[in-house]
Amino acid sequence: MLKKTTAQLKIRKLRKRIRIVRGGTSASKTFSIIPFLIEYALSKPKQEISIVAETIPHLRRGALRDFLKIMDLINMLDESSYNKSTMTYKFSNGSFIEFFSADNPAKLRGARRDVLFINECNNITWESYYQLAIRTKKFIYLDYNPVSEFWVDTELLSDADAEMIVLTYKDNEALEPSIIREIEKARDKASTSTYWANWWNVYGLGQIGSLQGVVFDNWQQVDSIPLDATLVSYGMDFGFTNDPSTLIGIWKSEGKLWIDELLYRTNMTNNDIGNFLKSIEFGRNELICDSAEPKSIEELYRQGFNVKPSVKGADSIKIGIDTLKRYELMVTKRSTNLIKELRAYQWETDKEGKLTGKPTDSMNHLLDPLRYVALLKLNNRPSGRYTIMRA
Repeated sequence: MLKKTTAQLKIRKLRKRIRIVRGGTSASKTFSIIPFLIEYALSKPKQEISIVAETIPHLRRGALRDFLKIMDLINMLDESSYNKSTMTYKFSNGSFIEFFSADNPAKLRGARRDVLFINECNNITWESYYQLAIRTKKFIYLDYNPVSEFWVDTELLSDADAEMIVLTYKDNEALEPSIIREIEKARDKASTSTYWANWWNVYGLGQIGSLQGVVFDNWQQVDSIPLDATLVSYGMDFGFTNDPSTLIGIWKSEGKLWIDELLYRTNMTNNDIGNFLKSIEFGRNELICDSAEPKSIEELYRQGFNVKPSVKGADSIKIGIDTLKRYELMVTKRSTNLIKELRAYQWETDKEGKLTGKPTDSMNHLLDPLRYVALLKLNNRPSGRYTIMRA
């Protein structure tokens, strides 16, 4: 059963054609919009509803997953009604909800619809939005985290047909207390640096932030890794409760680095990680891991994996970043968590707002193992030594 939240109530009060839902992290923006769309599809026959995100991977890990979860929670999920190949769910009254990505030009300029929902709309272009909007008959939902000003602010907020609400985690009464505590840690840090003040402003309060000081701007999304690309190595970071365990693969082709996210999951033991690696037939590929976790490295080694420790020391973070900035970074579209990190990873600033030359120790669960690989495989410096301890 879905728990009623303030976020749902606020969203239901929106009446204009363009319904803008801005908000912070865990504000239940998407999870509150989708139940209304389901209800609308059920109450009115032959309604055509489109839910759009920047790529198919973003849909699968976001809005589509939420939709299927909600349908299951309200005991209405009929797997025979969902066409996985077209990503379309058909209701018995002739209404349907389809999911597609904004990187598909044919879809943007294709059939008309009754209702449109663009999830994380700040990640698509104005032109993509406009092509969808002019083919939508009734109303449009847009949701996003306001990391910086974009076309919603410049083009839509002054539109007489548009209205906006701002949601925060406090509007989501279904949120776990542990997540609330994590979010509010940023509030306590907001007075310590410009980075945390900006983070709290955007993700805590749902207010417009600034992207000044982003560490990496040398990347773009791609569909897949080229067949002729040469494997550089794989990188791993260990986590458990709050931080995820992560795995990333790095290849080289045409002088560029091609990067693919393979794992981003919490509550994994080292045995779980080993079983995951076996499930993807990882074999004896080289795996560079966080050297601060020698016990985890040893346990993976004993499971038969070719695991090596990362190199750490004076300026290792800066050197790793500098090494990565020599290349164009080609990131697969399915690497949704890595894309979020690249968009948010910033240089720290002091109390006067000046850059310190150090990156924030946040939004780096996949970027850290990327650095490990860069230091050990792409940086022409001695790699140091490490000894596997035997019992």
